[in-house]
Amino acid sequence: MEGDAALILNVSSGPAPPRRPPRQKQNKALKIKPQWTDNVTPTKRKRTLPASSPLKKRAKEVDVSGKGNLASAFVPKKHPTDRQDESTRPFIKTSSLFKNNPEIPEIPRGAVQLVQEKVFTSDSFTQLDLHPHLVSTITTVLKMSSMTSVQKQTIPVLLQGKDALVRSQTGSGKTLAYGVPLVQSLQGMKSKIQRSDGPYALILVPTRELVLQSFDTVQKLLKPFTWIVPGVLMGGEKRKSEKARLRKGINILISTPGRLVDHIKSTKCIHFHHTQWLVLDEADRILDMGFEKDVTVILNALNAEREKRQTVLLSATLAPGVTRLADISLNDPVSISVVDETWDRTEPELEPVQGAVCSPVNMGHSSFAVPEKLKQHVVVVPSKLRLVTLSAFILGKCKFEKCHKMIIFFSSCEQVEFHHELFLKVLLGGAESDQPGHPLPPLPGLRFLRLHGNMDQEERTAVFQEFLQAKTGILLCTDVAARGLDLPQVTWIVQYNAPVSPAEYVHRIGRTARIGCHGNSLLILIPSEAEYVNLLASHKIKNPVAQTPRKCGSGQRSCRRNLKITCTPAEKRSGGQRKPCSLSFVHIPPTPRA
Repeated sequence: MEGDAALILNVSSGPAPPRRPPRQKQNKALKIKPQWTDNVTPTKRKRTLPASSPLKKRAKEVDVSGKGNLASAFVPKKHPTDRQDESTRPFIKTSSLFKNNPEIPEIPRGAVQLVQEKVFTSDSFTQLDLHPHLVSTITTVLKMSSMTSVQKQTIPVLLQGKDALVRSQTGSGKTLAYGVPLVQSLQGMKSKIQRSDGPYALILVPTRELVLQSFDTVQKLLKPFTWIVPGVLMGGEKRKSEKARLRKGINILISTPGRLVDHIKSTKCIHFHHTQWLVLDEADRILDMGFEKDVTVILNALNAEREKRQTVLLSATLAPGVTRLADISLNDPVSISVVDETWDRTEPELEPVQGAVCSPVNMGHSSFAVPEKLKQHVVVVPSKLRLVTLSAFILGKCKFEKCHKMIIFFSSCEQVEFHHELFLKVLLGGAESDQPGHPLPPLPGLRFLRLHGNMDQEERTAVFQEFLQAKTGILLCTDVAARGLDLPQVTWIVQYNAPVSPAEYVHRIGRTARIGCHGNSLLILIPSEAEYVNLLASHKIKNPVAQTPRKCGSGQRSCRRNLKITCTPAEKRSGGQRKPCSLSFVHIPPTPRA
C-alpha cells in the first residue's frame, strides 16, 4: 500500500487532469493493457510531460488501475496506434519494376547514304500561267508565295494534260501540287461548269480525316470561282443526306473508296459522264487498307462512261502495288520524284545487332526521304517499363514546354482506349498530397484526345477539328492519323508501338516538321525489337538513335528506367536548368540493385 500511495503522490503532483466519465476511463484502461517491468521504480523516473501530452494521459489512466510500474507506460512501441504505423512503414517490399530487366543490346553505328529533298524553291506562282484570281487566293488565303519542289515539277506537267506518278516526302505540299492545276483547268473550260453536270474531278483518299482536310484546301482554292461546287462522301455520314447532295450536283467529289463504291451500287443519280480528273492521294495506303477491289470497281465505272481522263497518283512511299495500279490506270505517265543528288549526305549507319538476322526481303527496298529538320530519337527499354517511360515523357514535356502538341501512335483501337482512360484518371487526376482530400492540380494545358477507327463519325470529326485548332494537347491515335494530315504546331511524334513497315514509320513522323518547320520524333522499342533500327537504316532512313550527349557542368543523372538524361550546352549557360525538350534519350543497361 505504501508503494501505491507513493505512486499516487508522484503522478498527482502535476496539474489535475480534466474530469471524464468513469466509464470512458475504464474502457481506455482496458484497451491499453500495459506491461510492467520490475527493474525500474517510479521514483527514479524524472521525465516530465506536458499536461496535454497523450503519454501523460496514459500515465494518469494507469494510475486508476493501480497496478505495476509507471515507466513501461511511456514505451511508444506498445501503443496500439504505433503498432499500426509500424506495420505499414518498415519492411516495404520493393517492386520488381526496376530490377531483373533484360540486357539492352548495343547498336553500333556505321554509314548511311541519306536521301534528302530540297523542299523550297525560289520560283513564285506568278511565273506559271495561272488565273490572276487563283494566284491571289494562294498568296492571301493560303499564305504561300513560293512553290515547293514537288509543286514546281508537278504543276506544269499537269497543266499540259499528262498523267503523273508523284513521289515526294510528307509535308511537301502535294495537295496543292494537284489542286492548283485542277482548279485552273476547270475554271478555264469554254462551256461554264454547271452544278447539275455532276463530277468533273474525282479525288480518292484513304481516311475520313484526310477527306475533310482535302475538302478544306480545295474549297479555299475555289473561293474566286463560286460556280464550281466541291463535295465529300465518307463513311459514318447519313446516306440520305449524301444522296441529296449528289442530286443537287457536285463538281469536285472527294471521297473514300468504300463509300463511293456503296453509292455506285445503290444510288442511281451518281454518274461520271463529265469526269476529266482522277486523283489517288496516298495511293499506297489505299491499297494497304484493302481498297484494291473497290478501286477496281471505281475504275470500271469510270471507263464505262468516259474512257479519256487525266489521272494522278501521289504518295510519299510508292509500294509495288502502286506500280501495278499505275500500269492499269495511267496512260504514258510522267514519273516525278523530288530527290536532289547534291543533298545526299553520308551519315552513320547501324551495324547488325549481335545475334540478329536481317531478312533478305527487306534488303534492296526503295529508300525513303524524311524532313531534314526532323530530329529522330529512340529509347530501348524493357517491356514492363514502356508505360512508365511514356508517362514520364508526357509529364516532362507538358511541364517544361509551353507549346506541347504531341501525337502518340498505338497499334490498335483497344490500346488507344485503354491508355486514354488511364491517363485521364492518373495523369489528370493528380496525386494526393499530405492532406487527404486535397489533390494536387494537374499541369496546365494537359489535355488528352483520342482518335481511332471504332469511333462515331461525329466524334471523330469533333476531335480532329479540336486538335487541329488547339495550341496544346496530346492526341492518342492509331494509323488513321498517319497519312496526309496537316496538323500545325505538332512538336513531338511518339510511337509507342513500332510500325509494321519503314513506310509507315516515315508517314508517322511526317506529321511534324512539315513545310520546313522543326520537329521531333521518339520511337519506343523493347530489347527484342532493337533490330528495327537496322531495318530503317537499310531503307536509307537516318539512324534515330541519338548520339550520347556530352556531360555538362551541372553533371549527369541517370535513373533505373534505362534512361540517361544530360544537359545541353544551352542549358549549361542558363545555369543547368533541365528542359526535357532538349534532352536526348539513349539506351543504357539497367542499374543493378543490391
